[in-house]
Amino acid sequence: MKKIVINMLVLLVVLGVIGAGAVFYFKPSLISTTKSSDTALVKERLVELSEWTTLKYEYSKVIISRSSKNVPLIDIKLAEAIKLIEYDGYLKAGTDLSKLQLSYGETTKQLFVKVPNATILDNVADTDTARVTDVKGDIFSDYQSQQIFDDINKEKRKIEEKKIKQGFLKEADVRIKKLLTSFLKTNGYNDVTIEFY
Repeated sequence: MKKIVINMLVLLVVLGVIGAGAVFYFKPSLISTTKSSDTALVKERLVELSEWTTLKYEYSKVIISRSSKNVPLIDIKLAEAIKLIEYDGYLKAGTDLSKLQLSYGETTKQLFVKVPNATILDNVADTDTARVTDVKGDIFSDYQSQQIFDDINKEKRKIEEKKIKQGFLKEADVRIKKLLTSFLKTNGYNDVTIEFY
């Protein structure tokens, strides 16, 4: 009698395991999440990145800074100072992912992503390692230290405008599209449409 009860229990456990395995095999939706809820999790992970830098441009620059003092009412130079300023800097372009918009079409099985266009995230001139050389100067020249920083800042803006005209931001958009597509495909989204706004 005891042997029959043990055999029945073993049979019930085996049938239970086989039944549970069959249910999970043929109906995986019972234990898996929907793509819509997965989309929310993916968006949360992307937003945590905040600003995603996709492109960096490093440069070294040499500029000439001039300062002169003229005699009032007459166009005669009393004193002139010329400085050679050497510095390094970099530009970073990327996207603000906190403004990312995701939607998943359950019927089309397609993920739609709206991403802000790339912007300049950083434009830095390393003034700690900058070198300033006197090319010309005399006792009467009144060269202000602030002029060095003003000249560097003007040059930074020129470099930024030049790189934007050369397609720096468009290249950053192309890279963000590749990175997002790759990231989303590794998360199980095979059909992804990315649109910039």
